[in-house]
Amino acid sequence: MRDPENATVDVELPEDFDDFWAAGLADCASYPLDPVLTELPNLSTDTVIVNDLHFTSYGGLRIAGWYAVPRDRPGPLPGLVTIPGYISEPTVPKEWAELGYATLAIAPRGKLRSNDVFDPGYPGLLTHNIVDPNTYGYRGFYLDVVRAVEVLLDRPDVDNQRIGLQGSSQGGGLGISTAALMPDVIRCVAAGAPYLCGIMTAPTLTRSYPYEEINEYLRIHPKDVDRVRETVAYYDGLNFAPKVQAPTLLYLGLEDDVCPPETGFALHRALTCEKTLHTYPHCAHHAGPSGRDADRGGLPCRAPHPGTVNRWTPN
Repeated sequence: MRDPENATVDVELPEDFDDFWAAGLADCASYPLDPVLTELPNLSTDTVIVNDLHFTSYGGLRIAGWYAVPRDRPGPLPGLVTIPGYISEPTVPKEWAELGYATLAIAPRGKLRSNDVFDPGYPGLLTHNIVDPNTYGYRGFYLDVVRAVEVLLDRPDVDNQRIGLQGSSQGGGLGISTAALMPDVIRCVAAGAPYLCGIMTAPTLTRSYPYEEINEYLRIHPKDVDRVRETVAYYDGLNFAPKVQAPTLLYLGLEDDVCPPETGFALHRALTCEKTLHTYPHCAHHAGPSGRDADRGGLPCRAPHPGTVNRWTPN
């Protein structure tokens, strides 16, 4: 019988883990960020201004996003980067702007608005060049989120002492990695059903995608198992977790067959920062109650409000 809360999830930490990511950050820094914002009146409202956004990231690729701010509200505003799931596309973040956040909804490379050069497909991203950590498809993907945060840091309408991250599934996993790579910048993380944690253990616990991509790859290339394990160790949220300093909210569905709850509990154990964990016994990958349950005080299945960490709530 499964015991997700106490299951062992082992990940080896590469000796050059910090150097590996320092090199990626250095590559990003070698390119001017060059953010270009264009106001979109057709998507804006009486209360929210929506902008199209493009900026330069790892390898010189131009990355897209939406940038939304409340209209006629004096800044500086708390900043928020919202990170999409594996197969989902970022939506225009009007709701977050309505709440008072300067919100950047990023479309990392491979998403429809950023796939001019890099387009591994879905499925495909999880195993793209998975036998080499230096060219693994997720390297640029992780760093795209870092660059999105840097866009907020450069914005005069953003309070750079109140920048947070929000996402579920892939968005939750990349929230953890980004907070670890920017510990002096990120002040709050809300991560639901975090993906990319216990990356080699998860495919043994589920046959759902995206993790099934690894099972399929290894059925075709069984001799590559050690190389795959070595690569994904650089990308595993459990290795990033001890470096996170921001208060972190995790929420898990205990019947999740996409991101097994064993890996979410392992992430919670690995975090050494201030942390809060909410679990829901009868929820799957949506990771929380919805509808009237949420209205009665539960976490909405799409995301908890980042203001649950009171130091980061809009004025």
